[in-house]
Amino acid sequence: PEICMKRTLSLLAGLAVSMTAASQGFDRPVGEPFASRSEVIATNGMAATSQPLATQIALDILKKGGSAVDAAIAANAALGLMEPTGCGIGGDLFAIVWDARKKELTGLNASGRSPQSLTLQHFRDLGMQSIPYLGPLTVSVPGAVDGWYELHGRYGRLPMSELLEPSIRYAEEGFPVTEFIADLWQENVESRKDFPGVKEVFMPGGAAPKTGDVFRNPNLANTYRMIADGGRDAFYKGDIARSIDAYMAEQGGFLTYEDMAAHTSEWVEPVSTRYRGYDVYELPPNGQGIVALQMLNILEGYDIRSMGYGTTAYLHTLIEAKKLAYEDRARYYADPDFYNFPVDTLVSKEYAAERRALIDPTRAARSYPAGDAVLENGDTIYLTVADADGNMVSLIQSNYGDLGSGMTPEELGFQLQNRGQLFSLQDGHANVYEPGKRPFHTIIPAFVLKDGKPWLSFGVMGGSMQPQAHAQIIVNLVDFDMNLQEAGDAARMRHGGSSQPTDEVMTDGGRVYLESGISQAVRDELVAMGHNVSDQRASMGGYQAIIRDDVRGVYFGASESRKDGQAAGY
Repeated sequence: PEICMKRTLSLLAGLAVSMTAASQGFDRPVGEPFASRSEVIATNGMAATSQPLATQIALDILKKGGSAVDAAIAANAALGLMEPTGCGIGGDLFAIVWDARKKELTGLNASGRSPQSLTLQHFRDLGMQSIPYLGPLTVSVPGAVDGWYELHGRYGRLPMSELLEPSIRYAEEGFPVTEFIADLWQENVESRKDFPGVKEVFMPGGAAPKTGDVFRNPNLANTYRMIADGGRDAFYKGDIARSIDAYMAEQGGFLTYEDMAAHTSEWVEPVSTRYRGYDVYELPPNGQGIVALQMLNILEGYDIRSMGYGTTAYLHTLIEAKKLAYEDRARYYADPDFYNFPVDTLVSKEYAAERRALIDPTRAARSYPAGDAVLENGDTIYLTVADADGNMVSLIQSNYGDLGSGMTPEELGFQLQNRGQLFSLQDGHANVYEPGKRPFHTIIPAFVLKDGKPWLSFGVMGGSMQPQAHAQIIVNLVDFDMNLQEAGDAARMRHGGSSQPTDEVMTDGGRVYLESGISQAVRDELVAMGHNVSDQRASMGGYQAIIRDDVRGVYFGASESRKDGQAAGY
């Protein structure tokens, strides 16, 4: 679901940054830092998304006088059409917004809840040990549309009809499918094609579109038009909600009109930690954002700069910090409406010191206990936009697993998410399934302030890769002095197999995946330390970022070299 084996995901990122040569863990000769392209620089606005046409839509909205949030909503709507393998209005949304006028950072949790009529006992009666990945039992309320309207109500300038118009036009007239998206599309319709609506919406002519094929979705255009005309209630209390209710009933599902009508988003206060003078912000659970903060707190106790990028010492420390933080993720992260989550303790420097003391600098741990603080898969889009007034938005939106649950009401033109698969079925677990509860979430936007001013809006798509990639991006920028594009292109580490909020427990140390920019000598040394270094390719996520240079009044933008995206400004 979140690992695409068909494409060389390391791409140019495997070359990454040549810091000094073999002593720094690289096979490349000594030279300047490497990036797949230069940073994009502009004064009036910047947008970075995972699809070039969506980026252009965002810029068009900015040029019309729209806010950063207006442009982000317009881009998100376009991605729901153009990248249905990652997002859509059948999924959830999270955002962090910098309000330049108020000099205030706010967060939005627009994730949906489980159906009220579906009980834990139902899974027990079916003899299930975990919630299925596909099908009707994994569907929770889609929160994205309410998220759009919450954001628009506070920060929007242009009417919603104008924000959705470009996507309506592309849905009716068609757009050419890009390479990476086409690969995921073809890979994931196979497991879902027998669910009603999938072939009709996502397999025109009986097959998934290939790279360069022009795809149309007139039913989604009509749905967007209903939302533009009728507002969020058209989705949650109108004909769209009724269609979802009827479709789910036909499929033996539990999501109802009443569940849709009761949905609300929640404005939340972002959680932060200071890393070497930079205040890094994430959203609190039910997402996994504070894992990145826990990792950074652990890493701050080491002289990472002197270790050097790509070295055995740095990678070992990074991997072990990830393992430690993910044990807490498995134990504690859940919907705070149902569980008294110890956020302040988990992101404290004192707690990080306790956890750091468990790391053996010479050996890989096979397991760690969760701290006493009284997932691997999914697909997503991340985008960030900044406007001429200094407003910035960090937004992430997802179906969870590529094309979601497979539940696809044909007349609506979109699929429903399978986020409910991330509940535990274990009695007493913080994340145990309950009616009306938000599941554990992998999607996380991030933001960084420097001296109280906005510095960086960024995110990295990719399930459980996200927090460990967030930490790597911050380290690349702060400790290794990379520029914004270099920080994203640099070869990444991914550790898999940690304990999960869905009951799995790590007992073998997990698996380490390294992109090709990491030398064979370093790989061999990690193996000698007890790390299970895998030769398989794994998804390393998808990065977008914007930096604000307040002194010169310019934005720097960067976009993931491993995907189809684009950063552009004006």
